[in-house]
Amino acid sequence: MIPTNRTVAQSLCRIPVQTASRAVVNGVAVLRVPKAPARTVALVPGIARNIKNGRLVRQVHALMRRGLATAVHNSSSSTRRPHFDKILIANRGEIACRVIRTAKKLGIKTVAVYSEIDANSLHVLEADEAYCIGPAPSAESYLCIDKIIDVCHKSGAQAVHPGYGFLSENAKFAERLAEEGIVFIGPPSSAIVSMGSKSESKNIMLAAGVPCVPGYHGTDQDPQHLFSEAGKIGYPVLIKAVHGGGGKGMRVVSQPDDFMDALESAKRESLKAFGDQNVLVEKFIERPRHVEVQVFADTTGGVVSLWERDCSVQRRNQKIIEEAPAPGLSPELRADLSDKAIAAAMAVNYVGAGTVEFIFDNDTQKFYFMEMNTRLQVEHPVTEMITGLDLVEWQLEVAAGNPLPLSQSDIPLVGHAFEARIYAENPRNGFLPDSGSLLYLSTPTPTHTFAPSLTLLSSESALPTQRTPDTSSAVTPSLRLEQGFTQGAQIGVFYDPMIAKLVVHGRDRTEALRVLRRGLEEYKVVGVSTNIDFLRTLAGNDNFIKGDVETGFIKKHYAELFPPSHEPSPEILAQAALYVALRDITTYDTPQSPWVSLGARRFNGEVCERKITLSMDESLGTNVNVMVGQTSPGYFDITVQRPSSPPITFTSIAARLTSPTTLTAFSRRTTIVSQPSPTSASTASNVAERLHIFPEDGSKTTLALPSPPWLVSLAVDVLAASKGTLRAPMPSLVVEVKVTVGDKVEKGQAVVILESMKTEIVLRSEVAGIVKAVGCAKGEMVEEGRELVDIDARA
Repeated sequence: MIPTNRTVAQSLCRIPVQTASRAVVNGVAVLRVPKAPARTVALVPGIARNIKNGRLVRQVHALMRRGLATAVHNSSSSTRRPHFDKILIANRGEIACRVIRTAKKLGIKTVAVYSEIDANSLHVLEADEAYCIGPAPSAESYLCIDKIIDVCHKSGAQAVHPGYGFLSENAKFAERLAEEGIVFIGPPSSAIVSMGSKSESKNIMLAAGVPCVPGYHGTDQDPQHLFSEAGKIGYPVLIKAVHGGGGKGMRVVSQPDDFMDALESAKRESLKAFGDQNVLVEKFIERPRHVEVQVFADTTGGVVSLWERDCSVQRRNQKIIEEAPAPGLSPELRADLSDKAIAAAMAVNYVGAGTVEFIFDNDTQKFYFMEMNTRLQVEHPVTEMITGLDLVEWQLEVAAGNPLPLSQSDIPLVGHAFEARIYAENPRNGFLPDSGSLLYLSTPTPTHTFAPSLTLLSSESALPTQRTPDTSSAVTPSLRLEQGFTQGAQIGVFYDPMIAKLVVHGRDRTEALRVLRRGLEEYKVVGVSTNIDFLRTLAGNDNFIKGDVETGFIKKHYAELFPPSHEPSPEILAQAALYVALRDITTYDTPQSPWVSLGARRFNGEVCERKITLSMDESLGTNVNVMVGQTSPGYFDITVQRPSSPPITFTSIAARLTSPTTLTAFSRRTTIVSQPSPTSASTASNVAERLHIFPEDGSKTTLALPSPPWLVSLAVDVLAASKGTLRAPMPSLVVEVKVTVGDKVEKGQAVVILESMKTEIVLRSEVAGIVKAVGCAKGEMVEEGRELVDIDARA
């Protein structure tokens, strides 16, 4: 998109300045006005205050220098301030699209920024203007403060919404924007600094009466000192990065022998992710839940709780499914959590949307402050669904200087909501991120773009935060889809692998869970591995249905969540074979010639059978032969010949392709998507094509059409000869090479450390032997299938 060359109209400032004079103090434009009582100062939100030479000096915040939609001549605190004319979203993907939707609803123009690899991304297409700010690496684009500020000036954007991640919790970014007269749609930089340091934030919380987990939060980062402190705390302990979040720089250590390796890994990951390698050490709670409270504060001192969320089910210390409200909490406990979260926000003079995260001990029913995220959370939609609010709209209201739209007693708590994060990753391979093109994407149809409106029932409690969820009101089940990618989009290695968020709301937890399962059944992706099947299994797990959740849920119930893979049913195999046979004789929207429409029938009236060979995607070599014969137009006999069981024959099956990806057979419709063989060195010779079959129940079966036998045999020989070769499982950055040519290595020894999609991957030797060759270097980008290290196995 080409940015418009539109001049932004300059309007009046938000406060009368007839008696004020402009000046420059330390390079910052200020207004000098006569000394005024403190209550008068409070009428001008968002302006830094300090006394200098007997005069009140107010640093001119962006609120005073931005252009307004309309001129404001009344500075009374009761006057609602208009929204911004134009905002810039300093982010990408689904959160950028989410902010754009609310801005459009409010008539606010939007400016997108993008890296070169994101040029055709959805957020770029949906924004009113879009500017390229550099190459794909975040450090050269989305993290470049100067480039983003330059776009603000070029576009006339009056405010910046940071989304989450990237610069959303960067105090320097907020300060720079203020210096440039641009509003940061977020909290004051002082709150970001205080809450950005986990050690400082815990000290502040303790002083405010908010309980914290026992641990060491000091500044002495000597490894031996940290090791000593861990011994005092008692194992297991949790090593956690002082700055940042998202599970980065976090390691659980169960015994002293593992401490130093875990510490080194946590520091290295923290330094890469946050530019700071300092850590703290805390007692690790054995059966914790992750419960967090959404808070909102305005510039007049108003602070409210928008209730809590449960985000306990995680992998790699990162959330994958969230719900609101948290299951099993009493009204008294909910009030205590909300009150402590409000106290936390007030302790740092918070403004805007924030999330106070707590560790909830399942064994003792006690909770402890963990950290405060000074931004909008990924999981904010579940809060919107149970309150009927638009949190992005609230952010814009507060940033414009307006008070909170509702008081605590007026905030609804209706029904139950879930959010499932759709990731490009392989759960059966340690949730390893995947990359590639979204070859096929079919999603459930959303019922809502924003949260449905909800009615507040009167509460019997005298305490505004002591609330029981309303599950008696009639609530129509609803579904939202927050996505930043469309079919054909590329899921790259430079950013987080999240594709979308599926958000549902129901009258109670049971109904919401039912809507979630149905939505996941209708979500189909081909081109990258996803966690959709895993989420379906999770949503149907008995313990999850009961609400018996904890952060170790996946590990505890691993066998149930990852049942053994079963052979596809004969019916699935028959459907796959029918698809292959029919696509070769079917055309769409064009007249068919006799040569095509006759199909398998010979001119002498005999039926010609076609043999189609299929194999399970994960077990090449175990082939299944399926014989397909057309008995009359549109009717087929199919015989499935599996090595482990007698042949099974289906007769006179009516079948047709109603679209290139839809097979109607066996009295039902099935989605089948063809995927050409990948070109990586390890698989190209084995598979000619993959078929992804999606029955109506939402499950997914992947079958392969094998290459000719001679080619498969050659591939097996090549793979056997390269057993000691380590290849890149995906496009990655080489973080560390731990061996050199001639080194002796043992089976299971760490050889190369890679990073892809913000995740560190350790490649270990599959054999004991001698390093024969090293094909990569630290800091190098390597493509999928690249030979990194070759190890000569010992005889």
